[in-house]
Amino acid sequence: MWLDHRAISQVHRINETKHSVLQYVGGVMSVEMQAPKLLWLKENLRETCWDKAGHFFDLPDFLSWKATGVPARSLCSLVCKWTYSAEKGWDDSFWKVIGLEDLIANNYNKIGNKVLPPGASLGSGLTPEAAKDLGLPAGIAVAASLIDAHAGGLGVIGADVRGHGLACEGQPVTSRLAVICGTSSCHMGISKNPIFVPGVWGPYFSAMVPGFWLNEGGQSVTGKLIDHMVQGHAVFPELQAKATARCQSVYAYLNSHLDLIKKTQPVGFLTVDLHVWPDFHGNRSPLADLTLKGMVTGLKLSQDLDDLAILYLATVQAIAFGTRLIIEAMETAGHSISTLFLCGGLSKNPLFVQMHADITGMPVVLSQEVESVLVGAAILGACASGDFASVQNAYGSPKGKFNEEAMARMSKVGKVVFPRCEDKRYYDKKYQVFLKLVEHQKEYAAIMKGD
Repeated sequence: MWLDHRAISQVHRINETKHSVLQYVGGVMSVEMQAPKLLWLKENLRETCWDKAGHFFDLPDFLSWKATGVPARSLCSLVCKWTYSAEKGWDDSFWKVIGLEDLIANNYNKIGNKVLPPGASLGSGLTPEAAKDLGLPAGIAVAASLIDAHAGGLGVIGADVRGHGLACEGQPVTSRLAVICGTSSCHMGISKNPIFVPGVWGPYFSAMVPGFWLNEGGQSVTGKLIDHMVQGHAVFPELQAKATARCQSVYAYLNSHLDLIKKTQPVGFLTVDLHVWPDFHGNRSPLADLTLKGMVTGLKLSQDLDDLAILYLATVQAIAFGTRLIIEAMETAGHSISTLFLCGGLSKNPLFVQMHADITGMPVVLSQEVESVLVGAAILGACASGDFASVQNAYGSPKGKFNEEAMARMSKVGKVVFPRCEDKRYYDKKYQVFLKLVEHQKEYAAIMKGD
């Protein structure tokens, strides 16, 4: 339900309280989080849903409950999406002030009164019923979960980078930013001490890497936006037919088509007159403004395959500029980032990866194991099964001290994509236009609201 934005009035009311828990979600709560959604359910589906519910789960915790019958919640889920504090627990005053005081009953039984660190074993493992559904033996260990993006971050951020000529070699792991990019994108940066970044979620203690604080930036639509722009174009059926004839995905075909039309110039220069602001579903970070809309400037009457390819390119660039904006906000607040580690479906697209390198000016590391979310999940499973004593021990330290050398054994570098420095001036200028777009959108909104 994270993509559902109907609880807009509820999240506005929650933010108007200015409660202290909001400082741990970037200063304002997102409509994608659980508190506004719960309040919406109470106010709109009281008899059919709210009064009848026994538990409210995040998807990872729902899956572990279905697998084991144990209703324990993961620390990751509750800290990142439910305002739970790893150090203080639930804050009664918050739930009372927003009108959800009934959740406090029975020691928060409906939303979680047993909270376990990711990787902890749940009950007796897989129940006979779940084992039958999954085609697995009963009793297999099941771990307290991580949110999917956080599992990707765990699986990729500690990769062994020795011998690849990267700035982050020899630097603390805090110099790395994991970007998990699929339908939406999450930008995971960790720090030894809490860093408060306006508009960026967190800091969350031990929510991804044990013993480290997590800041989580994000973009509400990335892969979904690219699909929207491409599939909605007039020549999409023609594109689909040509890609099928070549046994390619539509995006592989578009990438090769861009190479055909770029001629002697760098491919990114094809968008010199076409600019996109990508917040078609509001801005998650760092502006934290769900009212923002998408913008495209530079459209023409032609609607051929060249136009679709260049619009696709401009959309990919806009997403990369959004990442640059998030990085700047994090660095202004105190992070020091030198290298991006990408995983998720969009990381399989070479154009998407290269644009992120060129536009941020940072090298992009891709893991040897493409499905880094599964690497993170495998680490948790290995802990629950007893192969490792804890997530920390999985990295080689039984006392909870993060051991980069041991973690590096869990994730290997597959490829490094470096920025093309000769294109820097061009992308700096496009970034100026990118920032002007949202500035103008706010001006237009102010005009329309004026007398």
